[in-house]
Amino acid sequence: MRYLPLTPTDRTEMLAVIGASSVDDLFVDVPAAARRSGLVDLPMHEGEMEVEHDLRLLAAQNRAGWQGPFFCGAGAYRHHVPASVDHIIQRSEFLTSYTPYQPEIAQGTLQYLFEFQTQVAALTGMDVANASMYDGSTAAAEAVMMATRVTRRKKAVLSGGVHPHYVGTIHTMASVAGVDVVAQAFAVDGEAAVIAAIDADTACVVVQTPNVFGTATDVTKIAEAAQAAGALLVVVVTEVVSLGLLKSPGSMGADIVVAEGQSIGNALNFGGPYVGLFATREKYVRQMPGRLCGETVDADGRRGFVLTLSTREQHIRRDKATSNICTNSGLCALAFTIHMSLLGEKGLRQLAALNHSKARQLATALGQIPGVEILTPRFFNEFAIRLPHAAQGVVEALVRMGIIGGVPFSRIGAGMDNVLLVAATETTSEKDITLFARDLKGALTQFNADTNGEAA
Repeated sequence: MRYLPLTPTDRTEMLAVIGASSVDDLFVDVPAAARRSGLVDLPMHEGEMEVEHDLRLLAAQNRAGWQGPFFCGAGAYRHHVPASVDHIIQRSEFLTSYTPYQPEIAQGTLQYLFEFQTQVAALTGMDVANASMYDGSTAAAEAVMMATRVTRRKKAVLSGGVHPHYVGTIHTMASVAGVDVVAQAFAVDGEAAVIAAIDADTACVVVQTPNVFGTATDVTKIAEAAQAAGALLVVVVTEVVSLGLLKSPGSMGADIVVAEGQSIGNALNFGGPYVGLFATREKYVRQMPGRLCGETVDADGRRGFVLTLSTREQHIRRDKATSNICTNSGLCALAFTIHMSLLGEKGLRQLAALNHSKARQLATALGQIPGVEILTPRFFNEFAIRLPHAAQGVVEALVRMGIIGGVPFSRIGAGMDNVLLVAATETTSEKDITLFARDLKGALTQFNADTNGEAA
């Protein structure tokens, strides 16, 4: 069979060679609680037409962001991606290319990765950037690991504004590396509080701006405090379009900058694949994970590109590797580079300004609704609001009205049940904002009526 080429005899012989009695022996390190005991809840087999029919019915249960007013953010944002981006990345020379191990036949791939690095370094205000990571959260975890190598310390302090999913990813990697992670309680505007937590054992301080509540913060003082204690400042950015308007992390003193690049060139795609950005100071380049493309000249003096740094596990001894990444988000990085090239610096600044303007309009409209409190003091295109009722129930009521009204904070972090994260981008129309404000007011009025009725 095309996709199952091994016969039972083949498998038996292979298991005998490695000394395993069954395939199950290969998974003994996976905890029993994490293993599935039976088959997945799907039909055993179907014909092509039947499978297509079933999948279409499943797909019809989804609702795409473009199908109505959409205000979700919380680390993944709906932006317009020009059709030219998708057209270019589907050219066969891009779509089928793989890791450029042989520079003499991979100059095109190496060049666009070099351009990608150049764009990321310029955006973040840093000296050097690598040729992409998996996504923003794993890039953040890699940054913490890098900081422990640079400082030879084993403690990371995370501000209360770092996205909970990023915090979880950092915890996962740190737990197996023996790194102590001190994550502060969620705070809408508490970045400055991390300064008090810095001590002589701190390898790095991790802050996010705009943070998970949308608060934009100048982290210069945190950088000064961290560096005075011999620690590094890691700045996380989940909305990369914000770098077209806000002060760059590098200009605020960041030592490492990690970001999620999804907003440029990459659609929401049900959560991935995305592209992680990673940039740092030149003096730390040899501790940077992933790989680095460089510009050079060949024997005839012609411009060329090479892999300057590639310290991954498959290239060098595992104990010397700076990253266990097996590949990178190359096609997503290319989409990022194409979109950035189409925008240019002026276009990015205009896009960022438009995003901020839309968010201000949204905040003005929602702030006029009785019972709604705007929590975020300074924002780019996303902010948090406090509702008089649990946000999850309000969002579900809005869905029934045709509005995707944001992300209840309770979905990504414990507590703050009444807090709703809402975002507006260039794709948000004035009509969308008007409908959202109208229906949110109606939903809250109904909730208030129901609550009063129950009380009576």
